[in-house]
Amino acid sequence: MGIAAVKIKILPNSPETDLEIIKEKTKELVENFGGKNCSFEEEPIAFGLKAIIAFFAWSEEVELEKLEEKMKELEGVSSIQVIDMRRAFGS
Repeated sequence: MGIAAVKIKILPNSPETDLEIIKEKTKELVENFGGKNCSFEEEPIAFGLKAIIAFFAWSEEVELEKLEEKMKELEGVSSIQVIDMRRAFGS
């Protein structure tokens, strides 16, 4: 199995939600599940609401669904969506 490049959109509950806390907790979760090189971008949605776009490397041998479930449980997170997942390198 190889390594996948994953891109997940995280929507906060409100514009007042502290995005830095969500980023910290997301990075911690990704690393605890074996993901690597986690980075973030912010994407304006509407009315001051910004989505967080998380990028990270993920082993194809590990189910992504378990990480998704934990991310949805984070305080301040309204929803998450895997927007891209492709093989980065490996066999």
